[in-house]
Amino acid sequence: MRATARVTAVLGPTNTGKTHHAIERMLGHRTGVIGLPLRLLAREVYDRIVAQRGPSVVALVTGEERIVPDRTQYWVCTVEAMPMEIGADFVAVDEIQLCGDPERGHVFTDRLLRARGLVETMFLGSDVMRGAIAALVPHVTFLRRERLSTLSYAGSRKISRMPPRSAIVGFSVDNVYAIAELIRRQKGGCAVVMGALSPRTRNAQVALYQNGDVDYLVATDAIGMGLNLDIHHVAFSSTVKFDGRRMRHLFPHELGQIAGRAGRHTENGTFGVTGEAEPLDEGVVDAIENHRFAPIQRLHWRNDRLEFGTVERLIASLEEPTSNEWLSRARESDDLHALKALSEEPEVRDRLRSPHQVRLLWDVCRIPDFRSISATEHVTLLARIFGFLCDGKVPNDWLARAIARIDRPSGDIDTLSKRLAYIRTWTYVAQRRGWVEDESHWRDETRAVEDRLSDALHGALTQRFVDRRTSVLMRRLKQKESLVAEVNDKGEVTVEGEFVGRLEGFRFRQDASNSPDEARTLRQAAIQALRPEFHLRADRFYNSPDTEMDFTEQGGLMWGEQAVGKLVAGPEPMRPQVEPFVDEDAGAEVAEKVRRRLQHFIDRKVAAQFEPLLAMSRDETLTGLARGFAFRLVESLGVIPREQVAEDVKALDQEARSALRKHGVRFGQFTIFLPLLLKPAPTRLRLVLWSLANGLQEFPESPPPGLVTIPHIADVPRMHYTLAGYHPAGQRAIRIDMLERLADLLRAKDSRAGFEATPDMLSITGMTLDQFAGLMQGLGYRADPGERPKVKAAPVAAPAPEGEATAGEAAPEAAAEAPEMVAEEVSAETAAEKPAVVETEHFYTFTWAPRRQDRGPRRHDRGQGEGRGRAPRAPQGEAPAEAASDARPPRGDRPERGERQGHPRPKGKGGKLDRKGGERNQPKTFESRPARTEKIDPDNPFAVLAALRDRT
Repeated sequence: MRATARVTAVLGPTNTGKTHHAIERMLGHRTGVIGLPLRLLAREVYDRIVAQRGPSVVALVTGEERIVPDRTQYWVCTVEAMPMEIGADFVAVDEIQLCGDPERGHVFTDRLLRARGLVETMFLGSDVMRGAIAALVPHVTFLRRERLSTLSYAGSRKISRMPPRSAIVGFSVDNVYAIAELIRRQKGGCAVVMGALSPRTRNAQVALYQNGDVDYLVATDAIGMGLNLDIHHVAFSSTVKFDGRRMRHLFPHELGQIAGRAGRHTENGTFGVTGEAEPLDEGVVDAIENHRFAPIQRLHWRNDRLEFGTVERLIASLEEPTSNEWLSRARESDDLHALKALSEEPEVRDRLRSPHQVRLLWDVCRIPDFRSISATEHVTLLARIFGFLCDGKVPNDWLARAIARIDRPSGDIDTLSKRLAYIRTWTYVAQRRGWVEDESHWRDETRAVEDRLSDALHGALTQRFVDRRTSVLMRRLKQKESLVAEVNDKGEVTVEGEFVGRLEGFRFRQDASNSPDEARTLRQAAIQALRPEFHLRADRFYNSPDTEMDFTEQGGLMWGEQAVGKLVAGPEPMRPQVEPFVDEDAGAEVAEKVRRRLQHFIDRKVAAQFEPLLAMSRDETLTGLARGFAFRLVESLGVIPREQVAEDVKALDQEARSALRKHGVRFGQFTIFLPLLLKPAPTRLRLVLWSLANGLQEFPESPPPGLVTIPHIADVPRMHYTLAGYHPAGQRAIRIDMLERLADLLRAKDSRAGFEATPDMLSITGMTLDQFAGLMQGLGYRADPGERPKVKAAPVAAPAPEGEATAGEAAPEAAAEAPEMVAEEVSAETAAEKPAVVETEHFYTFTWAPRRQDRGPRRHDRGQGEGRGRAPRAPQGEAPAEAASDARPPRGDRPERGERQGHPRPKGKGGKLDRKGGERNQPKTFESRPARTEKIDPDNPFAVLAALRDRT
């Protein structure tokens, strides 16, 4: 070293700009070397210098990374990897107070004693090193730098109340992960920084924090070593750490080094404790705030003058003591422990034949135990590598297999962290000169694997500990930027590219959140961004056609596939009101616009589907009983069971009925209805409106269109079937209009003598004979089953031999002359050849079996059920098939063919039936007949006709 070389110790607390000052001084020289305590910090400084001078003159040398350009001027290294004999003009060592560290202290002490620049040497660190540096480094100049901001104690705080831009410090991986998980649930996420991370992963995590994507950082004490981050508050989750041998309390200067990360440049910072950490002692707080710590009295040291003659001499030189009062021999480190273990292995000792092999063994033992599996595993790996090197170099195929087992960027955080630790071993091996073939290839290969694993680990850390969606939205809100919301065709809402929920119509369904704070942030961001979207969507909805809207069978209102409201009961059944589904945050204007559009839709829907009813209600020509009956029909939405209005029907005269029929009203035997309103669309709407008017919680659904009969479920109210356009009868319910057609056919039958079902009856109902029998029993008939033989002609016999004509092959002339005779001969011959096939035919005989109104059930029906072919009693209040019939409609207004067949005029002059079944202008021959004592139902035309037949 030149006699004029200057040695400067720049000491002071954190946030004084010491590292920045050293970099500026180095760049002022032609060449320079700076040693840094962490690989992470070395990478950060390297990037800064490359940004100023370019990559062609800057080298980066660490245990696992080596970037050395041909024209290198400035070397950025970890302290262990500093080149000592290159003759640089400037040499600097950062965090020199680590001379007192039990694990690495001897390396820093060696640099303090031996690392010198040709022109300038600079040591950077804490004031606690002033006495030791003054005693061990001659002609040193001290330069004190004061902190640029104030550091103050903030006491204890819960993690849930931690202020933004805070760093929470833990001293174990498990502790760091537990804190990070808690912060993610309560605060939306955090970045994670640990010394074991690769520079690529650490930089990606720091970028999350520095960019504001997250407001919290969880780290080990690695952040105390020169990492310049925008931290406002540092909280210790513990003040105890494991130093590799035992658990111990942190020294005040160690706490001060970490707490000093709070406050950047001129911005003040705070520190405190959290979790299970005990509040700091007042003396410790005062020392940290005023940067007054007890000086380091002893530095860890290990002899640097090593002897490689034999392994024993090497071990002895490493354990050589010192007489310097400022130095104490370092405890046995991992490399010395590995050397002793390997020197006892016979296969290793056999290879130690020269100082070269001893030096090689020492170099192998200095491979750090990145894997941290066990000391035995590490020693076994070192022995394998030493054996390869003694034979030449590490084999390519063996190294390739080892790297391939690691090159799997999948798995959880722990798995990826272990693989990163494993690849660091091979990265270190690839950096050593002469250890592998094609060093450039293996350096690139191991670096690429490390990068892939680093990216995967960053992704796993982010996925586990960062809710990126929440963090991004929080940053945008904090910066008061306008947020951009997008809604795709599936209704998925993204804000700034992050999925936050779904927009269902005019309601925002927020995605599930893990905490109330996160939920509030998400909703705040989403609503702020969705307000313009709500207005645009409301305008689009208001101008959309009715064809894009519909109502559900439970009263919901749909816009396409999105629910936008529901129907509620109005003042009248055909005047329902609407209740829109609109978020309060959308505003009253949007809600009112949606409500008006929905009301217009349902009003037009009712007007279109129930136009005949509305026209009838507006017909001023309807007066008296006709108008009252029209009101009943409108109130019942166009379908009324006849039994409910039997008296009103009797009171209507022919003129009133004719006036109602002009509006499409049909007076059926079972139901008074408008056929147009039995179509699927009006039926569906009728069920909804009736359910609303009656306050039902669950609405009946309309049957599928096109079915003539549907199952009759006993638990379903009878009125639901009527509103759906069906009439229950036995196990089935038949459509009202088809039932009236069936009734027209039944009128022509003799229900007292009994009749069988015709093909027309089965065709109308679409049933089998057995099903039809059940239907007839439900209508009040008795179905008596029976069997009879059914003769079916056998097939024609085989043809006769050629040349002979059979009876069926008579000459045309003969057939023309006597066709009947030919047919008789064929039948006789066929019958003679093969007897007829007899089959059994099932049939039912239907007779009217009404319930006797005055004297209870008839004797022969007591105790008999349907199983014996007898019809069940008609339900109370139900009119049987022939019970109540409307008077004959006027000509030209007969909705079904055969409607008058049940009303034949009696023979005689002018014989006509009046409305009550009696006769007007009855012939005298009828009067001479004795009167029947049996009571006749005047509303049953079949009973009246039977009485007339008896009298005649």
